[in-house]
This record gives sequence, C-alpha cells and structure tokens, in this order.
Amino acid sequence: MVLESFQVGTGDVLTVMLHGFLGTGRNLRSLAVAWTQADPRRRILLPDLTGHGTSSALPPDADLTTLARDVVDTLDAKGFTGAVDWVGHSLGGRVSLAASLDASERVGSVALLDIAPGPVPLDLSESGYVLDILLKAPPRADSRKALRADLTGNGLSEGLSDWLLMNLAPDGDGVRWRFDREALHRLHRRVNGEDLWPAVERPVHPPLRCIRGGRSRYVSEESARRMEEGGCPVAFLPDAGHFVHVDSPQAVLAWLMAP
Repeated sequence: MVLESFQVGTGDVLTVMLHGFLGTGRNLRSLAVAWTQADPRRRILLPDLTGHGTSSALPPDADLTTLARDVVDTLDAKGFTGAVDWVGHSLGGRVSLAASLDASERVGSVALLDIAPGPVPLDLSESGYVLDILLKAPPRADSRKALRADLTGNGLSEGLSDWLLMNLAPDGDGVRWRFDREALHRLHRRVNGEDLWPAVERPVHPPLRCIRGGRSRYVSEESARRMEEGGCPVAFLPDAGHFVHVDSPQAVLAWLMAP
C-alpha cells in the first residue's frame, strides 16, 4: 500500500521519518526542514502511517510489520531505493525496528526518538490515555470548537486537543474524525504488545541509536542498559518529555547530525 507522504530536501542521502501514534507526517516537518537546511545532502520522506492522517484505512489484524511494509512500498513508489536511514518517534520507531527485521536490505540505520524495543505496558502508554478520551468523543460535530470543548472537558490539555483536531475533515456543515478510532484502538493494543528486542539483540543489525527524554517513561533505565549492551547507544535529554523533537529540537537535530 502506498501511503500519503511529502518530501523535504533534494539531496541524495535518503531518509524516512515516521510519526507516532495518532500523528501524521506533519508532526515531524519542522525537524525535517531544520535537518535538510543544516545538511543539504538529505532528502527526507514523511508519510502518514497506515490508518493515520490521509493514508488508507488499517486492514484487519494490522501489526507493526504491516505498517513497515507499507512504508517500504511508499519508498519504492517515491524513488527512495536501496537502504535508507529510518528515524521514528514512538510508534514510528517501533515500525522502523520492524522494518529492520522484515526488510533489512532497505534499512541503512535506525534512530529511535524516545521509544524502546520491548512491549509497552498499557498503563505506561500516554497514547492509550489519549485514545480512551478520543473514543468517548462524538464521531462528528457542528464545529471544531465543539469537539475541542469535548476533549478538554474530558481532561486533555488544550495543546494536545489542538494536535488531535488536526485529524478532522469537513462533513457537510460540520466536521468529523478522519481516522477510524476503533481500528486505531485495536492496532494500539496489538502493536504495544509486540516484542522487538530481536532487532537489537541479533548478532548483526544496522546501526541503531536512541534518544530518550528525562521526563518520559517510555525508555526505562533497564531498557536503556539493555539497548546499550545490544549495540544501540542511548542519549539522554533531561528536560524533554516523550516528544523530544518538540521539547528539545536543537538537541535532537545535533544528535541526528552527529557522526
């Protein structure tokens, strides 16, 4: 399946950047633009993962490998041939690791933005909390303002609510959710349970690295040690939360550009 996507940069160092759960490729646009401006050799593809943004709906029983294969199909369709660099935030990082197992010849390196290879406990997942509130929201409303009031009234911050409202589409005189919330709920439970440690701990793997936020719980000290032992260096941003590229954009860019 070919995903909706856009490109930043015109260089010949091919890179794909993958957003997190409930996001879109636009979430990483600022980082991609800054990277290509600092390193004009880069050409970066930013897709909307399957079931997200304006890409096609999730097939039944979709898993991380399903999402990874759709990214590879999109790379092929857009002329990103051979091994490319994969950068993924949260779910996008887990998709990148799945690609390194399923299509290793297409993965030159993997950079993980605040995510570990192990299963994500449901009580740890911030996206699970957000999804529970999203599922309670009406399927459509007369205005964006009405849906925003519903989300904030159920406990979401204004910033997080506005981020989710980027997924609205016109519906007559009102708006509706662009994505299938129930399908995403099923995907969330399935992909959070997948174990991707083999991508790190097999004898030979592409270069891997991770950067974690000090205010995030997604990469535990134990996971960081295990990743380091598997040859995946882990950098630390003490003042950043889960969205490390939003909280510390210059530090993340410097880390991406480091040799």
